[in-house]
Amino acid sequence: METNALQEYYREIGAQFSRVNGVETVAHYGDTAAEQVALNQRAGVLDLSFRGRLCLTGADRLRFLHGQVTNDVKKLQAGEGCYAALVSSKGRMESDLNVYSLDEELLLDFEPGMNEKVTSRLKRYIVSDDVEIVEVGSIYGLLSIQGPQAEGVVRKLGSIQDLPTQPFRISKIVDPVHGELYLANQPRLGTRGYDFYVPVEGMRALSEELIAAAKALQGNACGWEAFEIARIEAGIPRFGLDMDEKNLPQECGIESRAVSYTKGCYIGQEVLNRIHTMGHVNREFRGLLLSSDLKELPVKGERLLHAGKEVGWTTSAAHSPMLKATIALGYVHREANSIGTELVLRTRQGESGARVVSLPFSSG
Repeated sequence: METNALQEYYREIGAQFSRVNGVETVAHYGDTAAEQVALNQRAGVLDLSFRGRLCLTGADRLRFLHGQVTNDVKKLQAGEGCYAALVSSKGRMESDLNVYSLDEELLLDFEPGMNEKVTSRLKRYIVSDDVEIVEVGSIYGLLSIQGPQAEGVVRKLGSIQDLPTQPFRISKIVDPVHGELYLANQPRLGTRGYDFYVPVEGMRALSEELIAAAKALQGNACGWEAFEIARIEAGIPRFGLDMDEKNLPQECGIESRAVSYTKGCYIGQEVLNRIHTMGHVNREFRGLLLSSDLKELPVKGERLLHAGKEVGWTTSAAHSPMLKATIALGYVHREANSIGTELVLRTRQGESGARVVSLPFSSG
C-alpha cells in the first residue's frame, strides 16, 4: 500500500483520506460541495500523486510504444503528447494513458493501482527493443489545477512565464525553488487544467503555493470526491469503473481522442479497424438523468430496461449540486440510446426512471 507523501500537511488543512484502487488519496477537505463549486466555477488544486506513472527510455521507445497503443505516438515531438488506450489482441481495453514525449523519455500517466499491470503488458512485447520501463511515481509527484481559472492560479506563482497553450503540450521548467518541474496542459474535467510533475522533495512547498494562489481566486484545495462528481458531470469515462477489459474503445466515448485509423500496426489494430469499417458498435457510453425520487445512487452494473427488455447498465453515478440532479454514466444498446429515450433503472431498491441525455451534462 502506498501512503500520501504530504499526508501530514493535508491533515493540517482538514483532509480526510480514502483509497482508490488500493492507493491512498485525499477524499475531501471537509466540504465536498464547496470543493466541487471550485472545480466547476473557479479552480481546485488536487494531489493526483496516487495515479500511476511510468517512463520509457531507450532509442526504440517511440517505435515500441507506437506498436502498443491505439493513438499515433510516433509522430510526437518533444513537448507534445496524446491520449491513447492499451488494448488486447481482441481489441478490449487494458488501460487508458496520457502519453507525453520528453527530450529523453516517454512519460505515461494512468489510473491508480495499475503500475504492475501496465508494466507487465508492455514488458511482454519487449524482445530486442532498446526500451527500459522505469517507475517514476516515487520520484515525481503530481499536482493538478483544474477549473476555468486554472491558468490564473499557475500565473500567480510568478516564476512561470511561458505556459503550454494547447492540451497535451508539456514544458520543462527549472525553478530555483522547486527544482526541475514538468508542466502539462491537461484539462481533466473538460474546462481548463494544468498538471505539475514535481520532485517529491518539492511537493509540499509547491502545494502550499498553489493552494494559496487558488484561494486568492476564490478557489480551494480539492479532494477525490469533488473531482469524481465533476468528472461525471463532464461525461468523462474512468478506466476500471466506466470502462474495463470487456469494452472496446469505440463503445467508451473515447474513439475520437484515443484511436488513430491512419497509423501503423499495433496490438488489437485489426479488430478496431474492422469495427470502424462496419461503422458502429452495439452499445455506447451515455449520460443518464435519473429520477429525482431515487434514494440511493446506483452502483456499477445496475440494469437499464426499455419496453421490458434489458438494454444496458450503469457505471458511475453522483448527486450533482451544480445540476441539482442525480446523474449517471453507463452503456445503452443502440436500439434505445437516442437522446431523450426514457428507460427504467432497476436497482436493489426497486425501479425508477432514467432518461438518456447528451454529454457533458448541462444545467439547461
